[in-house]
Amino acid sequence: MAALARAASCQVEVTQWIAACSRLLQTTMVQGQCRRMLHGVSQRCKTGQFQQPKACGGLIEGSGAKMHQNRLIYSTNKQLSAKDSVQTEEKVGPFTRIIEAMGFTGPLKYSRWKIKVAALRMYTCCVEKTDYEEFFNRCQMPDTLNSWFLVAQLHVWMCLVRMKQEGRAGKYMCRYIVHCMWEDVEQRGKVMGINSVVLKQDLRKMVESFYAALFGYDEGILSDDHVLAAALWRNLFNRNCEDPRHLELLVEYVRKQVQHLDALSGEDLLLTGEVSWRPLVESNARSILKPLSPVYNDEGL
Repeated sequence: MAALARAASCQVEVTQWIAACSRLLQTTMVQGQCRRMLHGVSQRCKTGQFQQPKACGGLIEGSGAKMHQNRLIYSTNKQLSAKDSVQTEEKVGPFTRIIEAMGFTGPLKYSRWKIKVAALRMYTCCVEKTDYEEFFNRCQMPDTLNSWFLVAQLHVWMCLVRMKQEGRAGKYMCRYIVHCMWEDVEQRGKVMGINSVVLKQDLRKMVESFYAALFGYDEGILSDDHVLAAALWRNLFNRNCEDPRHLELLVEYVRKQVQHLDALSGEDLLLTGEVSWRPLVESNARSILKPLSPVYNDEGL
């Protein structure tokens, strides 16, 4: 019985080996036919006697057109993404990242002294080049320190929006602009003879309203005019505006001023801080005049 079992197993192995050899031979024959067919096609292509079948040609042309279309779509998307991401994040080294993570300011594009001087000038432009009487008269606002601060913080916010587009140097300049604003508000309060305790409380309320206004104005400038009008009604008018034409005037004013500031050169703003403001009321508010380039020396003054 053991001998019969060994004989049967040997017969099965032989059968499997024969089947495997036959499949190998068939594969070899097919490969040989393919080689001969490809060799003939190459010879016909060299002699110019090869004619591509219509069905095959249409399939190849269709796939080629599809591949070309995909390449066009990819390149178009690549160009659009490059245009959309004009402002890329400024590359900094690991040492600078460690310094800034600790709360310090790393090396900037320009010296900090130049940026501080430019920031002081920009805040001065927000205060001295704005016609506050026109705001008070046309918007029916009381002539008080708080009303002056609300109009000033609106212009400071527009400068912050513009300078935050200038990378790390612009953000550093934004911090010093805000610092100059609080120093000026405190000095004005002391000159007006406000009690120190009352002034300290008022400053605390102003700080809270300032950062709340920044959030509302940012949301409004990125949204439609309804959201911007609501932000102006809450922050500039203190929820006390009965004439909607005043809101319409201020929405138009903010839109055209932001567009005007975007037309200014970032390098000039970082070096000089000179900002010009368009009038509150214009006959043709949609026209954007090309701003004059400021003149400064090698030291940025």
